[in-house]
Amino acid sequence: MTNAEFLEGTMESVPLPDGSVDVIISNCVVNLSPNKPAVFQEAFRVLKPGGRLAISDIVLRKALPEEVQRAIGLWTGCVAGALVDGVYREQLARAGFEDIDIEPTQVYDRAAIARMARDLLASGELPPSLDVEATLDTLDGAVMSAFVRARKPATVGR
Repeated sequence: MTNAEFLEGTMESVPLPDGSVDVIISNCVVNLSPNKPAVFQEAFRVLKPGGRLAISDIVLRKALPEEVQRAIGLWTGCVAGALVDGVYREQLARAGFEDIDIEPTQVYDRAAIARMARDLLASGELPPSLDVEATLDTLDGAVMSAFVRARKPATVGR
């Protein structure tokens, strides 16, 4: 292949020069990063002025209980590492992005969360001490899939 180059890197440390990318597209991985501000700073760094960021991700509508945040099964299920929508916006803005939009595509109700929790409990990925019924009540409507869009200003340095 002569028109492609494969690079190895992480989303917190992208092996590309500053201002070299027109658009960044990501599908459900930002929630897995333990350092989301670094992800957004790197995206901003590699985007050209006026460049766009388009992310499909799990986003929270409210904070999760601490026990849920620590559950490895919910990290691998893309829930425990998700950001609350307001925090997502703040971190993108802090990195320098503007025109930030978070558009819900699906809000997960109690039944959808229950299916996930039961599968995770059965596989041993959730702590057996977790009060599933109370957790389901807490998570009802708190988790959503969303499109996250933002733009690097056309003139940077303001």
